[in-house]
Amino acid sequence: MTIYCAPVRDMLFTMRAVGGLDEVAALPGHEEVSDDLIEAIFEEAAKFAGDVLAPLNQIGDKVGCVCKDGAVTTPDGFKSAFAAFCENGWHAMPAAAHWGGQGLPQLVNTPVIEMWTASNLAFSLCQMLTIGAISAIEHHGSDAMKALYLPKMTSGEWTGTMNLTEPQAGSDLAAVRTKAVPEGDHYRITGTKIFITWGEHDVAENIVHLVLARLPDAPPGVKGISLFVAPKFLVNPDGSLGARNDLVCASLEHKLGIHASPTAVMAFGEKGGAIGYLVGEANRGLEYMFTMMNHARFSVGLEGVAIAERATQQAFRYALDRVQGRPIGCEAGKPIAYHPDVKRMLLDMKARVEALRAVAYFTAGRMDVAAKSPDPATAEKAQGLVDLLVPVVKGFSTESSVMIASTGIQVHGGMGYVEETGAAQHLRDARITPIYEGTTGIQANDFVGRKIARDGGAVAKLLIADLKTEVGDTATLAAALKILEAVVDWIAGAHKAHPERTAASAVAALNLAGIVIGACLLEKQARAAKAKLNGGDAAFLHGKIAVSSYFADHVLPQAGALAQAITQGHETINAFDPGAI
Repeated sequence: MTIYCAPVRDMLFTMRAVGGLDEVAALPGHEEVSDDLIEAIFEEAAKFAGDVLAPLNQIGDKVGCVCKDGAVTTPDGFKSAFAAFCENGWHAMPAAAHWGGQGLPQLVNTPVIEMWTASNLAFSLCQMLTIGAISAIEHHGSDAMKALYLPKMTSGEWTGTMNLTEPQAGSDLAAVRTKAVPEGDHYRITGTKIFITWGEHDVAENIVHLVLARLPDAPPGVKGISLFVAPKFLVNPDGSLGARNDLVCASLEHKLGIHASPTAVMAFGEKGGAIGYLVGEANRGLEYMFTMMNHARFSVGLEGVAIAERATQQAFRYALDRVQGRPIGCEAGKPIAYHPDVKRMLLDMKARVEALRAVAYFTAGRMDVAAKSPDPATAEKAQGLVDLLVPVVKGFSTESSVMIASTGIQVHGGMGYVEETGAAQHLRDARITPIYEGTTGIQANDFVGRKIARDGGAVAKLLIADLKTEVGDTATLAAALKILEAVVDWIAGAHKAHPERTAASAVAALNLAGIVIGACLLEKQARAAKAKLNGGDAAFLHGKIAVSSYFADHVLPQAGALAQAITQGHETINAFDPGAI
């Protein structure tokens, strides 16, 4: 069993230093948000994550889920943990108060969701998909649909899924073939969906599937996709459960990681057609589903932060306990954490995690300002920053989590490569995060094409200008921001005429943005730490300063090399013919 202790102190510090907690708490509707409330929530969430969910993480990985005759059984302990999770109100916490949630700011929800994800990624995915499904129905469903489904989905009595992918249609949703034929007030859905996270399970009484399908007269491509609600059990007008719907889990995928999260192959309509109900208007399904996907993309980015945190904690714990060799300049018996190269790995992991958390929490704070600010211009600017940063949070955080988890194995040495320590699980679990909800390449193309080129880099330059003000006369950061600004200009100028160039450079541009923005936010935290040194926890505050210095010295120098690869290296990529080798 591996231990997880939620980094509550760091979470609170990051919320205040870069998340804009004071600004968020002052927004309309957040009157009850106080330091005392937040600290009380975090304290209880940390206990549940550490005492209930974390002990199930390695067990779930070893046992996995079992599918027999279409019914899926989760590992021992998951069902009771989910019941307690719901009874304590944790499942409902991120949802709107109108449906039984707590209506708290995104900035407050984000650290709690990080706790669930770090303690048990497989478990947390059920809530993540359900909250996303709630958001899609809330934004696009009828009042009757909302009233029928959302209260019980919010409470966790019913869970939700997102059914997009098909065997022939991965990220290319234009190739979706699932059909929906009108029949009275509903539709009959037939088709197969794959990679459906928590598509079948035993922890809740009903599962509400959101399904992309085509009507008989739908136009081709993405313009002909509609969105439907298809529950596992049909729901009577009074909210009680009716007959079993014609949809079944045909099998579970055999995966590299997240074994306790059932990833289902879902068969719709093997006995005449699953009954589904249209969400919103016909042929607008992809537009509606993006409400859920954007929520999921931020959440998956947060998964990257969380897994990286878990791997880092375990690496520190092991390195401070393991004695081997005599570190240079130390007395005999000092643990391996004091070998210079192990110090390097530990500091690299910690600095990268804190940079990822800073970018995610900054984005969460802007989400709240965009949603609640009474000033339209302020809200518009915040929404622009959110749109710009979500692909960075998703792509940069998840790619970084794979590297950080791999470094965690290296810290363990040979013990990291065997399953007993649990270090390998973090790498296996992390590896899916750069893939699902849009691969890193998809995030990067969105970042350069829709988020920079479309407005000529205007929003990106607003962020750069703000960061310049934050870092002031810090020469290395000012130079890095100048590099980022030059790359934004290059993307804005090259994309329309030569999209193949920006596409080849997109992932490097995403990484550059993540590194430079992360470095600036770490510097902001370091300044906040220095201001508190006389009256605060010296060890913790010196740690904030140390990780900022390390990141600036060891990670930020990559900015120049990335800029060169972005603006010049595209030629090598586009000239390459894979079929000629």
